[in-house]
Amino acid sequence: MSTTLADSAEIGVIGGTGVYDPEVIEDAREVKVYTPYGAPSDLVTLGIYEGRSIAFIPRHGRGHRIPPHRINARANIWAMKELGVERIVASSAVGSLREDYAPGDFVITDQFIDRTKARPDTFYDGGQLCHISSADPVCPRLHDYFVDHAGKLGVTVHPTGTYVCVNGPRFSTRAESRLFRQWGADIIGMTLYPECVLAREAEICYVSVAMVTDYDVWAEKPVSTQEILETLRVNSANFKSLIMEALPGIPTERECGCGEALKYAVL
Repeated sequence: MSTTLADSAEIGVIGGTGVYDPEVIEDAREVKVYTPYGAPSDLVTLGIYEGRSIAFIPRHGRGHRIPPHRINARANIWAMKELGVERIVASSAVGSLREDYAPGDFVITDQFIDRTKARPDTFYDGGQLCHISSADPVCPRLHDYFVDHAGKLGVTVHPTGTYVCVNGPRFSTRAESRLFRQWGADIIGMTLYPECVLAREAEICYVSVAMVTDYDVWAEKPVSTQEILETLRVNSANFKSLIMEALPGIPTERECGCGEALKYAVL
């Protein structure tokens, strides 16, 4: 089950099992990747989908057993890098901070505000310094590609979204939710950070595809886990199509600059 030289992939998918269909993957096999940061969330599934080699990691582990604040993002991203992944497509479920971002809509995230606590968020803990740029935290080319792809599927997609990443596992207070709206944030979740920044340090293109599952508590209705799960269930087919059907068309050439992110960041 450990990795060999033959174990590699060009595209990584991080997210829940709702966006990944093992039945459509050819030559699917599971590998265990060892990292300097401990174990990833689970075994990595490798395989071929319509001619493209992919690697899949369930962010919360199988059975959704790892809470957001305990996800080993460094191990997950390191594992992807170890397998040769150059592009990561990350799915997430988010709450809405806007009236017009409705449950069932999709958001191609382009910015974030970090409100997490003490999450390890760099591979450079000492010995060599790295100040990675986070001005534009997602890959611009992958972002635009997914906006276009979603439009062709006919789903409601918002091409921009500022994601407030809270620590979890609790949901926000009403006061916090109202404050985030005043900041101009659009959606709220618990998993984007530090995943996207670590991908940038690893010089991997990264895009976040989010599904709105509920209005956050600013809307005067407390968020419930049941509501989120029901929205995911009803829209799972669209979520799966948006992720999986996009993979074969992802450009093979990298012209975005993500592959040289460390050029002016490492001291």
